[in-house]
Amino acid sequence: MTKTKKLIVVGGGAAGFFCAVNAARLHPNLHVIILEKSSQLLTKVKVSGGGRCNVTHAVDEVSEMLDAYPRGKNFMRKTLHAFSTHDTEAWFLKRGIKLKTEDDGRMFPETDRSQSIIDCLMTEAQKYHVEILQQREVEKIERVAEQFIIHCKNSMFAPIEADFVCIAIGGQPKLSGFNWLTELGLTVEAPVPSLFTFNIPDKKLHSLMGVVAKDAIVKLPALKMQERGPVLITHWGLSGPAVLKLSSRGARDLHAIDYHFELQINWTSTFHESSMLEALKKNRTTLKQKIGSRNPFDLTSRLWEYLLDRSTISAEMQWTDLSNNALVMLARVLTSDRYEVKGKTTFKEEFVTAGGIRLSEIDPLTMESKKIKGLFFAGEILDVDGITGGYNFQHAWSSGFIAAQTISLRVD
Repeated sequence: MTKTKKLIVVGGGAAGFFCAVNAARLHPNLHVIILEKSSQLLTKVKVSGGGRCNVTHAVDEVSEMLDAYPRGKNFMRKTLHAFSTHDTEAWFLKRGIKLKTEDDGRMFPETDRSQSIIDCLMTEAQKYHVEILQQREVEKIERVAEQFIIHCKNSMFAPIEADFVCIAIGGQPKLSGFNWLTELGLTVEAPVPSLFTFNIPDKKLHSLMGVVAKDAIVKLPALKMQERGPVLITHWGLSGPAVLKLSSRGARDLHAIDYHFELQINWTSTFHESSMLEALKKNRTTLKQKIGSRNPFDLTSRLWEYLLDRSTISAEMQWTDLSNNALVMLARVLTSDRYEVKGKTTFKEEFVTAGGIRLSEIDPLTMESKKIKGLFFAGEILDVDGITGGYNFQHAWSSGFIAAQTISLRVD
C-alpha cells in the first residue's frame, strides 16, 4: 500500500515511541519516522525503577492521580480521561506484558526487567513498519504551506518533508534547548530540575549510607511543605520517596533559593515531640538495659546509635540512668532533627525537569499546538512533571497515544 501521509516523531523515548507505534498501527497508510539525536533508544525506560521500569501507578479513578503532578494537574485531568492507567495496563497486557502492583502502588512488568517494555515497543515498531533514524538531531522546523520541513544538524542529511510532526524530546536542562521551538513562535516555561536528592555536608550522616528510615516526615519550614514516606541516607545526604516528592513539589522555589535551605525530619512519623517524650519516660522505667542495645521505634541499630550521638547520649548508658534533660534532647532529635541542605544531586540516571512548552498553547484532547496546525507534542517536553512513582511515564503514554489517535484521524 502506498503511504500517502508522513509523520515525523522527534525523540526516541517513551512518549515518542508510543506515539509512533500507535499512529502506525491505527492507520497503515501513514509513513512514520522516528528521529533520535543519539545512538540509543528508550534510555529512560532502561534505567527507570532500578532497571525494572516503573510503567505507571495503580489507581481506580483519575482524580486519585492528579495530586501527583505539581505542574500540569488540570491538563492531566483531561489526558488521563482519554488514556488512563487502566488503558496503559491493558495496552501492554494485549502485547503479552503483564504488569504487577507493589504495595506502594507502583506498577512494574512481572518480569522485573525494563527490557521487557523496550522489546515490546521495538516489536511494535517493527510490526507496523516504523522507520527509526538515529543520530539525527533536529535543529530547525519550517512550516511551508501545508507541509513541515525538518532540518537535522548534520548537513549530510537532507531535509525531510512531513505532513505531521510530534515533538517528544523530553525535558531540556537549559532554555537554549528550546530555541528551535521558540523560533516557531511557541512559548516555553523556563526549565528547572525536578526529582533530585538533597546534599547535606555531614560526614557522620554520610557514614550511614544505605540506611533507610521506613516511615519519616520531612519538612521544609521555609516553604511550609512536608512529605511522609521512606527516607534513604546516601553518601551525599538524603534521598528516598519523601525527599524526591518534596524536590518535585518545591522545584521552582528551591531553584530560586539556590538549593540552600533548612530541612527538618521526624524519624518516627507516628510521634510528635511531646508524645515522644512521654514514650521515652515510660521506656526509662520499663527497660532494664543499655539504651544502645534496643530502641522501640523500628529504627535500624545504626540510625539509632547515630541519633543517640546527635543527642549527646552514650549508647552504653542504661535507660534507667537517663536524665530528664537527656530525654528532652532525644525526643527533639527523633521528631524534629534539623539539617542544612547545600545543593542537590540528580536522582540516579533519571533526569526530570519542571518547565517546557506552555500548556495553554496545547489542546490536551489532541496534543496539537493551538498555534501551528499539524504540530503535536508528547511527554516531558510539555510543562508537565510528576512525582516519583510511575506518573511521568503515564504522562508519556497518555500524551503519546492521544497525539497518535488524533493524527491517525487526519490522514484521510
